[in-house]
Amino acid sequence: MSDDRMPLTSHLEELRRKLIIAGVSWLVAFLACYAFAEPLFDLIASPVRSALPEGTSLVFITATEPFFTYLKIGALAGLLVSMPVIFWQIWSFVAPGLYQHEKRYIVPFVLASTLCFATGAFFGYQYVFPMAFKVLIEFGTGSGELNAMLSMGSYLSLSSKLLLAFGLVFELPVVIFFLARMGIVDHKMLARNRKFALLAAFLTGAMLTPPDVFSQTALAVPFIVLYEIGIIVARIFGKRRATADESADLSSAE
Repeated sequence: MSDDRMPLTSHLEELRRKLIIAGVSWLVAFLACYAFAEPLFDLIASPVRSALPEGTSLVFITATEPFFTYLKIGALAGLLVSMPVIFWQIWSFVAPGLYQHEKRYIVPFVLASTLCFATGAFFGYQYVFPMAFKVLIEFGTGSGELNAMLSMGSYLSLSSKLLLAFGLVFELPVVIFFLARMGIVDHKMLARNRKFALLAAFLTGAMLTPPDVFSQTALAVPFIVLYEIGIIVARIFGKRRATADESADLSSAE
């Protein structure tokens, strides 16, 4: 770890620069994705359209709703496309506080973070969306007295929230990896706190998904599985295994 001390103003200036780069990358990706907003919306709306009763489809209830919906879908797609740049900026901001041998993880970090987020979003879209919306729509129309009439804006708000929730939950092993490398957690502590992780999994599912048991469980189960993977990751890559390397770094610095 470097002995150089940066003043607070320098840290804030560096953070500002990283945020600007991340924001510009998101803006550029948004502009590119907005050109394909309509087919992208058709793609993300596919699960709910297949769950709607025959002869019904999504609607819009205000004149401006399609315009703002396509803006939002462009922003969401742009965020997903710009994820590698955003993760790169996160890493490069924290890298000066790491040991020299730890800085080599920048490329694996960016790749793993992007892959985990994309896997989580794909998992939610491919396996959770069809069943969750089928359950919710059938519950609402089960009596035969109500008709399903979903607006495109409200559907996008719910689906984007779910995509981000699954993407973030799938980042858990990456987060645990770096917490373990920094010595903040270890596999023994994580194993001792399994019961709290179980509680956190279902609380997260309750807060980030619709109020049905299927959606909440569909988010909670991957959380628990990924937590167990995180324990294995912490056992393999934890601080204890890095001691020799860190000692070598300190010796070379002296």
